Amino acid sequence: MTRDKAKLAKQFIEAIPHCKALNMTLTSIGDGVAEMALPYDVRTVGDPESGVMHGGAVLALMDTCCGAAAMSHPSSPTATATIDLRIDYMRGATPGQTLRTRAECYRITRSVAFVRATAMDDDSDNPVATATGAFTVESK
Repeated sequence: MTRDKAKLAKQFIEAIPHCKALNMTLTSIGDGVAEMALPYDVRTVGDPESGVMHGGAVLALMDTCCGAAAMSHPSSPTATATIDLRIDYMRGATPGQTLRTRAECYRITRSVAFVRATAMDDDSDNPVATATGAFTVESK
């Protein structure tokens, strides 16, 4: 992956208001693979009794990470948008722990990038959620 493409993807993510608000960080990017982190914050809690992170925060992290993976693919343009994203929630994220997502763009056609992702916390080897999605690819 070119250094310029990685820089553009990082700048894109840093410019998204909800990424800033949720304190998401891009931890790794290259050749169709991206990794991001979302630190635990009481503002993202969905269940005050258990302290479990809201599913919408999990989705936001996974969607953004998938988009970054699509953008970083060698055959992809520098911008993308979500066409479809399916999230399967496996369990609640452990309160107090950072949520980490790894996404891989595994196929690109002339108009669509296909991506899959997994979200994990530090508590176990069991995923918090998995995702599969389709993202736009502009014709060159």
